Amino acid sequence: MGGLNDSVVTEIVLLALSCSWEKKLFLILICSLLYLGVILGNLFFLFLVIFDSHLHSPMYFLLANLSLIDVGLSSTTVPKIITDLLNEYKVISFQACMTQICFIHIIGGVEMVLLVAMAFDRCTAIYKPLHYLNIMNPKICISFVITGWVTGVIHAMSQFLFVINLPFCGPNKVDSFYCDFPKIIKLACTDAAKFEFIVTANSGFMSLGTFFLLILSYSFILISVWKRSSGELSKAFVTLSAHITVVFLFFTPCMFLYVWPSPPPSIDKNLFIVDFAITPVLNPAIYTLRNKDIKVSIKRLRKRISNFKFC
Repeated sequence: MGGLNDSVVTEIVLLALSCSWEKKLFLILICSLLYLGVILGNLFFLFLVIFDSHLHSPMYFLLANLSLIDVGLSSTTVPKIITDLLNEYKVISFQACMTQICFIHIIGGVEMVLLVAMAFDRCTAIYKPLHYLNIMNPKICISFVITGWVTGVIHAMSQFLFVINLPFCGPNKVDSFYCDFPKIIKLACTDAAKFEFIVTANSGFMSLGTFFLLILSYSFILISVWKRSSGELSKAFVTLSAHITVVFLFFTPCMFLYVWPSPPPSIDKNLFIVDFAITPVLNPAIYTLRNKDIKVSIKRLRKRISNFKFC
């Protein structure tokens, strides 16, 4: 196993990719279009934030990092799925499987911290508007991003160190599109119950706890604003609705996959599409369609392009 462990298994067979040619072509088309949307949508949003000085604010700094993370999350699985669908043998090496799992959990951990940071940003903007820029200064924003990466690495490695030392001596088939800890643990030639509990306690409780923390935070903000003025409530709801939507899109599949570690294969496959393709492609659209600053920035970009053409 190249030094990873002393297991016999050298590759994992991904059964979800074994299907009729018609279904393969459909999946290739859908995955390709969604991945193209993820790349173009998120990189366009990132481009706007970097090159438009009007968007150089804490909120857009965090959103730009979220876009970058979405590209990374989708890239850990979707390109591999597309290439596997084009190949006859739907396998992934054990080393590549472990690498994929680690990147998924590192990036997932970063995204959780970024969503918490965005909630803190909105709380500060609403409760401390006069001190907003002092509180959400560049050092704090960068600290959130660094904390996200550190949390992601600790989150992934704490599970990886348990799983990598398990004996894998025979079964190597997984009815899924990709590798993940709950699926790989079931292949181990040992009683994996305690290891499944570790994954549930780590990923499941982390997802569930963060989700409820965010929902409570946004609910508290809306209730506090409502007590002040019903007019301000509608404004706050428009501002926060995009954040709340993204929280639900990200955490719902996570909670199903890790709090309920053995979902039926059909649900698992559908949740995969939501988590790794649909959510990353929707995030830039959600923040663009209901955001006046982004709409104005796009108009400025169009104006610059038209002026450049005439010159």
